[in-house]
Amino acid sequence: MKKMGLVVASAAKDVIKKAEMNCGGDFCDALDKKIEALINDAVARAKSNDRKTVRSGDL
Repeated sequence: MKKMGLVVASAAKDVIKKAEMNCGGDFCDALDKKIEALINDAVARAKSNDRKTVRSGDL
């Protein structure tokens, strides 16, 4: 079963379109992986600070 993505592809494509650029077919998948990595890093930072809440500063 394929997991649900974190990125709303249409929203990401709208931002790219506003910049008068095209979106490659693999872009949203790659963006989703980057966002997941950012979240995992933020979670690890919060845990290392003995917190259960992930904050913007953890990014």
